[in-house]
Amino acid sequence: MSDLGGAPKCLRTPTEMHRWRDENPVKLGLVPTMGYLHEGHLSLIRRSCVENVKTVVSIFVNPTQFGIGEDLAVYPRDEERDLALLTEMGVDAVYIPSSDSMYPPDFQTFVSLEGLTRHLEGASRPNHFRGVATVVTKLFSVVHPERSYFGKKDAQQLRVIQRLVTDLNMPVEIIPCDTVRESDGLALSSRNVHLSSEERKVAPLLYKSLQKARSLFDNGERCGNLIRDAVREILSQESLFEIDYVSLTDDQSLIEIEGLIERPGLIMVAVKLGSVRLLDNIELRF
Repeated sequence: MSDLGGAPKCLRTPTEMHRWRDENPVKLGLVPTMGYLHEGHLSLIRRSCVENVKTVVSIFVNPTQFGIGEDLAVYPRDEERDLALLTEMGVDAVYIPSSDSMYPPDFQTFVSLEGLTRHLEGASRPNHFRGVATVVTKLFSVVHPERSYFGKKDAQQLRVIQRLVTDLNMPVEIIPCDTVRESDGLALSSRNVHLSSEERKVAPLLYKSLQKARSLFDNGERCGNLIRDAVREILSQESLFEIDYVSLTDDQSLIEIEGLIERPGLIMVAVKLGSVRLLDNIELRF
């Protein structure tokens, strides 16, 4: 927790972050964010503050994970509001690098994964996960956390980061945290502010479709195609949804399950609702 309950230390360059870390050689938790904090982020921060001596939150809207025509320019930002929230949370430091400090003009090195990134979000958003893997690698190399916290809502991203840490032998424990939802089931996301009032009313159908999948599974249904079809049928009831994918995969490898479900699964959906891309998922556990 931050000293004396004051504002967190704001660090804006890798040099400043390195210096602060050298001065604080304690068990450190990192919560990477793109800012415009909501209760989902705050739940990760609370857990980090409990489990570590000090906590760093990073705020960086990472341009390399946005594709052409995506919402980089209009992604919501409010640094003053974010810093006020982090002060209330008792965060020790905030790393807020500029794009130039993260990606100087002569930047040439990117981190890519095979397999996990070829389908689902990777198919719809080429180079998205290259950007995610690169920025997370850079954050870990500058902050040097013992633990880092990620929400389960972005399931494929979570699996990518877990694989990244394993394959590159990074000394960071990745802590998955449950999705935080509105009272009507909509998963919290900074992008939800861009939903119109009509779109916001229908958005909870996404979670309703996943609840149907879990209900079928919990009641003994093991046919993957039947569960996928049931989810797609519910989503198809809403004309405002543009369905990208409905996927039922192995929980860890994210390989699509064909036939009977015989191991823990993950059902993931992605839709376009107006200008907003919505993702959600639910675990199927035996």
